[in-house]
Amino acid sequence: MKTSRLREVFYLLLPLLAVMLLWEFSSRTIHSSFFPSPEEVFRSFFTLLTKGDMEKIRLHEHIFYSLLRVLGGFTIACSTAIPLGILMGLREGVYRSSKSVLEPIRFIPPLAWIPLVFLLLSGTWRYLFVIWLGAFFPILINTMGGIKRTNPTLVEVSKSFGAKNRTTVKKVVIPSALPEILSGMRVGLGVGWMCIVAAEMMSGESVGLGKLILKASEFMRVDMVVAGMITIGMLGLLMNEILLRTEKRLFLWRKEILL
Repeated sequence: MKTSRLREVFYLLLPLLAVMLLWEFSSRTIHSSFFPSPEEVFRSFFTLLTKGDMEKIRLHEHIFYSLLRVLGGFTIACSTAIPLGILMGLREGVYRSSKSVLEPIRFIPPLAWIPLVFLLLSGTWRYLFVIWLGAFFPILINTMGGIKRTNPTLVEVSKSFGAKNRTTVKKVVIPSALPEILSGMRVGLGVGWMCIVAAEMMSGESVGLGKLILKASEFMRVDMVVAGMITIGMLGLLMNEILLRTEKRLFLWRKEILL
């Protein structure tokens, strides 16, 4: 058990070490102020944590506001997309009747909504709406697919034992769709992070990881830009791991859960 865990840690650290070495070698070869070394980015992390950015806003404040916005929009997306996806998966007529509205909206990139949203909404609601829009459709589509792919044999067995429709949906259909729903949530979370960074860059507010990257680029602080990018990547990795481990713990029989 310990050997397999050590092997897993080794395989995680090996590509990271290779990237760091390649990065260090490239920075020494190119030798440009626009290509910072790992050491310069690490110093920027320390500066952002202790002194803050150009406006003295520290890294943890940027992280706090971005996380708050992402989690808020993501929660709203889950609480709307999952019930609607279950309904549409069970009642195909609901999907067909709303298809002419939903499908065109689904193909409009969330970033295209930002100028309109910023004109119509204010404060945190602007971010919540953009993140909701980005996360909503991956969760909705996966939930619908999970409901539709329920094994009909399980449904028939449930009914043969006298279970009513409501009980069958509650005890058979929804549990069998949960892996698909969680997969949709992981995809939606990734889209939510893409949306928040773009929305923060276009907003007039000075706090948020997207705004940190934009401010640093305006001052030609590429080291801080990279530090902000790495912070977003690490936060996304952490949140994805939480969902992935939840998925693995809930669905032990799904050995294919790897990504």
